[in-house]
Amino acid sequence: MKKNQLGQSDLYVSELTLGCMSLGTDTQKASEIINQALDTGINHLDTADLYDFGMNEEIVGDALKGKRDQVILTTKVGNNFDKAKKDWFWDPSKEHIKEGVKESLRRLKTDYIDFYMLHGGTIDDPIDESIEAFESLKKEGVIRAYGLSSIRPNVIREYVSRSTIDGVMMQYNMLDRRPEEEVLDLLHENNISVLARGPLAKGMLSNSAVKQIEKKGQDGFLGYSFNELKLIQQTIAEQFNNEPSFNALALKYVLQHPAVATAVFGASSISQVTDNTNFNTSKTLTDETYEGLRQITKPMKYAKHR
Repeated sequence: MKKNQLGQSDLYVSELTLGCMSLGTDTQKASEIINQALDTGINHLDTADLYDFGMNEEIVGDALKGKRDQVILTTKVGNNFDKAKKDWFWDPSKEHIKEGVKESLRRLKTDYIDFYMLHGGTIDDPIDESIEAFESLKKEGVIRAYGLSSIRPNVIREYVSRSTIDGVMMQYNMLDRRPEEEVLDLLHENNISVLARGPLAKGMLSNSAVKQIEKKGQDGFLGYSFNELKLIQQTIAEQFNNEPSFNALALKYVLQHPAVATAVFGASSISQVTDNTNFNTSKTLTDETYEGLRQITKPMKYAKHR
């Protein structure tokens, strides 16, 4: 599988990333899913300290025993949580970031994290303090690179101008084209990579699109009505059936923009990993197909407060 440089770091991530949030709490099953992903050429796993209140990191750490050197490992910080009470609050302070990384290292059973992200962010955060924490961890060799997980353009712009982030994770798919309007070009111009999460739009752009639209699209999705979602699915099925699958089409769409280094998909079964990897990622969409998809979906902008 093709690998892309993450920002200006020395990290090279596969064009597809396994997002580990959906792995569940069955350690054996999760390990099998991770192994399947690695066998297909995926080298990048994404988790977060908050997922299952630390258990997700523990499961990923167990699955990577003896394989740590084969993987680019990403996790996130910023949610100060109490596992016993299953409660948390937003905390982007330097103190919490530096304490949080110690706990993540322990749960992941590793002595370094490849890519460490702030798991959210607001314009009212002590941004310079957060940046100072990440820079300190990078200098200490605890992390190799850092970034931001956010869909807030105003926050992203602050980090672009004030930090040395190498990547930003954000929701991006052919139904949610908001990043195209405000941040993709900005990040590309500054050599900052995008990690596109939600590329299948809750499964509504997957091989099971019909079922998922009926299940999750009854109240619409962003600016699309239920009927519009059904029409888009029907149009794709009729006009763009030269691709191996709906999954392939959706994943290739987000990978088409030069800012995007990897598409992050979740999986709760081996079959879902197979569905998302059973195509040649390095074979891009034709210009005609790419523009055709853009014609049947909507350009969108984030709310002004973002």
